Amino acid sequence: MFGEDFIQRAIIAAPAILFALTVHEYFHAYLALKFGDTTARDMGRLTLNPLAHLDFFGTLMMFMSQFRFGWAKPVPVNPFNLRNPRVADFWISAAGPFSNLGLGLVFGLLFRLLGGLQMQLPEAFYMFLFYSVMINVSLAFFNLIPLFPLDGSHILRSVLPPDYGPTLDQLDRFSPFILIILIVMGGFWLILGPFIRFFVHLFSGIQIG
Repeated sequence: MFGEDFIQRAIIAAPAILFALTVHEYFHAYLALKFGDTTARDMGRLTLNPLAHLDFFGTLMMFMSQFRFGWAKPVPVNPFNLRNPRVADFWISAAGPFSNLGLGLVFGLLFRLLGGLQMQLPEAFYMFLFYSVMINVSLAFFNLIPLFPLDGSHILRSVLPPDYGPTLDQLDRFSPFILIILIVMGGFWLILGPFIRFFVHLFSGIQIG
């Protein structure tokens, strides 16, 4: 487990994951503040310091999965402080995945630009840029899955009429188990793989299998 490949992933992939998760949570906190809720800011979560967002089990999973999977602490939001809670919940929830897509685009453009200029930079640097594209695009689409506790469940609840609330409440009870099954059985890549491959190729120019 702790061989040469693990060390390489730790050096290259771990910073990419930490940065992606940190930006994701920062933008949740930023949009919450813009809609009137200061909870995240008051708890020190409106920051790009990754230490403020690390989750013990999410970080442990990063190491156990050899930096293929992990998560950060969810940003706390008090809906009673929000102006127009349904609209606010949509944009606060969407801010995380959209920020990761934006990061994926930025890293992809850097990868294309530096590669096109044929600059003599360490191979590890180009690997970091490509890992960052992969990780941010994957994190964005994973969080858009409409299953609790992912951002997609909040987005779905925000766009559906309030009458669907009780049905979604029932779905939320089973969603974590469905999510675990999708991850363990590889359903995540089966469903989202085509979207991830398309955007990784669009951003970086690299075709992945």
